[in-house]
Amino acid sequence: MAILIFFLCHWYLSLFVQTFFLHRYSAHRMFTMSPGWERFFHLLTYIAQGSSYLSAYGYGVLHRMHHAFADTEKDVHSPKYDPSLFAMMWRTKNIYSDIVDRKAVVEPRFTANVPDWHALDVWGSSWVSRFMWVGLYTAFYLVFATAWWQFLLLPLHYVMGPLHGAIINWYAHKYGYRNYEVDDTSRNMWPIEVLVMGEGLHNNHHAHSGRANFAARWFEFDPTWPIIRVLHALHIIRLRPVTT
Repeated sequence: MAILIFFLCHWYLSLFVQTFFLHRYSAHRMFTMSPGWERFFHLLTYIAQGSSYLSAYGYGVLHRMHHAFADTEKDVHSPKYDPSLFAMMWRTKNIYSDIVDRKAVVEPRFTANVPDWHALDVWGSSWVSRFMWVGLYTAFYLVFATAWWQFLLLPLHYVMGPLHGAIINWYAHKYGYRNYEVDDTSRNMWPIEVLVMGEGLHNNHHAHSGRANFAARWFEFDPTWPIIRVLHALHIIRLRPVTT
């Protein structure tokens, strides 16, 4: 039981920081927050993602590029131009690394106002940090696992952040339904969106990229939206007026 609780907590906490801080805040600036709260959620992202930590700067820039060039030859990840899921993620990883390491030449429109904590990115992306978290996950399993099959979940902890990205970037451009006719292959994966904190409502998001609530129809549910409303009510964040 301890292993399953640990896995679910890691799964959803990692998903939350990715959709709330990396996606909706860093890439799209759907809301504002103070510098102090930005640092807090930056640190929470490092703790939640651990060995698979994703830089807010790298993620924000990469995702803005995805929206600008969605499903074209310039797209940083697209099932339309990548032969397989693994080929897409490997190419995405290389582009992301060049962005984080400042090796890529990036247009200013993709870097404007993206959170940048360089020292944390250097540490979180280092092999020392990644192996430290791998060791902690493995130690937890060695202490609390009660059956051999539970160890099959362990590798998922190591790659949790990219795993969530792969699910959306590949499958939400191949399977599901469309509420909006947009110039890309984005689709909504109902009811999978509940399992991925609303990220499965991908067609809705591509049609209205500035809207913090990814749900659009009565039967759709974005689990991150109520959390955003609470944080807004507590004045931790301030929602921006929807423009797109």
